[in-house]
Amino acid sequence: METMPTRDQIHHHRRLAGRSMVRLAGVLVLASAVILGFGCSKLREPVPEPFFSSTVPPRIQEFRWSNGKLPVSLDPARAAAPPETDIVRAVFEGLTETDPRTLDALPGVAETWTASEDLRVWTFKLRKDARWSDGSRVTAHDFERAWKRLAVLGEKAVHRNLLSNIVGMPKVGAVDATPSPSTTQTLALPDSGPASRVTGRFQNRTSPVAGPLPSGQETAEPEPGGNVGTPTPSPLPQAEPGFLAVDEMTFRVKLVSPDKDFPKVAAHPIFRPRHAADEEVSEGQLQHSIRTNGAFRIVEVSEKGIRIERSDTYWNRDEVRLERVSFVVMDTAEEALAAYRNGELDAITNTRFSSLTLKLLTPYDDFRTTTHSALNFYEVNTAKAPFSDRRVREALSNAVERERLTESDTDGITRPALGFLPFGGSSSAKLTQDKAKARELLDKAGFPDGEGFPTVRLLINRNDTQQRVARSVARMWKENLNIETEIIVRDLPEVEKARETGDFDLVRRGAVFPTSADAVNFRAIFSTGQLALGQPRTPDPVRPDISGENRVQPPAANSVETSNTGASRILTEDDYIYELRAIPLYFPTSFSLVKPYVSGFELNSLDAIVLANVSIDSNWAPVRN
Repeated sequence: METMPTRDQIHHHRRLAGRSMVRLAGVLVLASAVILGFGCSKLREPVPEPFFSSTVPPRIQEFRWSNGKLPVSLDPARAAAPPETDIVRAVFEGLTETDPRTLDALPGVAETWTASEDLRVWTFKLRKDARWSDGSRVTAHDFERAWKRLAVLGEKAVHRNLLSNIVGMPKVGAVDATPSPSTTQTLALPDSGPASRVTGRFQNRTSPVAGPLPSGQETAEPEPGGNVGTPTPSPLPQAEPGFLAVDEMTFRVKLVSPDKDFPKVAAHPIFRPRHAADEEVSEGQLQHSIRTNGAFRIVEVSEKGIRIERSDTYWNRDEVRLERVSFVVMDTAEEALAAYRNGELDAITNTRFSSLTLKLLTPYDDFRTTTHSALNFYEVNTAKAPFSDRRVREALSNAVERERLTESDTDGITRPALGFLPFGGSSSAKLTQDKAKARELLDKAGFPDGEGFPTVRLLINRNDTQQRVARSVARMWKENLNIETEIIVRDLPEVEKARETGDFDLVRRGAVFPTSADAVNFRAIFSTGQLALGQPRTPDPVRPDISGENRVQPPAANSVETSNTGASRILTEDDYIYELRAIPLYFPTSFSLVKPYVSGFELNSLDAIVLANVSIDSNWAPVRN
């Protein structure tokens, strides 16, 4: 028989039911709040901060810049790359300066310059008010002495390709921009590991440029054979130097080949003078007492960094806004990023961040990306058939889909190269990427649908990124041209030996361009007889398909071509694109952070930053919506 509940049991169940209802009501209220909040958030999404860090600007004209490790030298002749070049550009002034926006040459110590009709003799007239920091006058003899010292360094000099066209300077076999062991390039190329190269500037490393870095990252390296270790002075060349102080205010330079852009070359830091009294300062000494002739002078050197101040003796002092610049050494990228966010730094360059950090920084307005002055390309052995046929080279180039390489194999931190130089310029020619045209060219060269075409022997160095790129290019050639590729992976010394002996079809190379002067940069790419342009040229701008086998090979690449009539002209990028003795792939990129209140800090592909143009807007404040 079913028993009736007692009065106490009824009250107990009612209390439980009441509590349950309260709990349910609470849950419903919470759920409603969440839903309502979600709905509101959809209607009014929070506005993201435009800057990674928009801290209050300094009250004085002081610029705090983290640009890498502590420099190993303040000697202009040894300034291979940042951070050395950043400081040298600030405290020493050359005959000319680089316009940070246009990359053209601007007046420096030289107020004016003229060239002979054949562009082989350049005369620079120095300004009379140029002074060293001790008040003494800067003269043409200071430049003559500095350039003689470059000649003495010979093949041990940094960026020796910049010297090769000056009469009396030592000639070198490998034209490159090899940095010293303490300042090695770290261009923004992808990594097989967790970190990516963040800048086209330079990081410290003790091994030569070529080959993979310890983290698996890789540089767009120039060829080996540059200055490794402390340079040993060589005897002055036997030929009479092609540079001369005609008088105190006139400096004259003679060139081997015409160069319309030589003032751009002269703007490079290695050509800047040192005071005669400081010539005994050794490479390893970072002395703040050295005399300088630039917009700033060195006032402090320590393990934490270098501080410079506006020079009272600089001829254009009144136009320099900054009172001081602090080059702040940061041990890690994380340290630099934290200091920047906390308002202790105004700019970060030459720093390596992880790939994840790059993705997080990309949306902010104070994060900047710059195409770097370097090129990754495949050199073609034009001495071997069928690669001696220009149509074959053009077919191989057209079959490469460069956007696929930059987006997939290089993690989106490179830029497709549809030419040889990253500076833009006046070239009317650009590489095409046309699979149908590639097949048509190969057909005209005698290989319809790739039939009978030999297996391409592609030589690369041991680097994860370059192996990925090579595999992708091989797939493109197979898909688009139906030709096979053998990828040969070797250590750098073996790659160089193969290049010297011609034991390759194509070889992966990288070139770094220290100036925006076309002739110098093309010599950095086309530095072997195999890559030299043929003669005679086809005068018609609409050039027919001419086999490379029918062209005469000069002994070495040059920036000047002589026709059958004896007339000469300076070669342009159009000529090099037409010949395609090398196949451009992509340009590296560099990254930086710059506070919004900093004006005039113009980043460019050459890392030619002019601190005399920089200023701090102390009244800057973020715009609030």
